[in-house]
Amino acid sequence: MKFINVGFNNMVAAERIVALIGPESAPAKRLIQDAKDTGRAIDCTSGRRTRGVIITDSDHIILSAIQAETIAARIAGEAGGDADE
Repeated sequence: MKFINVGFNNMVAAERIVALIGPESAPAKRLIQDAKDTGRAIDCTSGRRTRGVIITDSDHIILSAIQAETIAARIAGEAGGDADE
């Protein structure tokens, strides 16, 4: 099982990730708010601005302070690093 660092030493199982999206669009904001209202949101930002949103196969929404592109690079196995934290 491969885990991906989504910021601040928070890890997500790579095979559970369905989609990576940015938080700026209106549909993404509605998705995040609905997840918060129903208790399906997991905030991994440590108080920082949300820059990436991870959707899992269990219908949980994970908020990350790292951009979706950086998380995608980490999934693909590239260097990625922790430069965005």
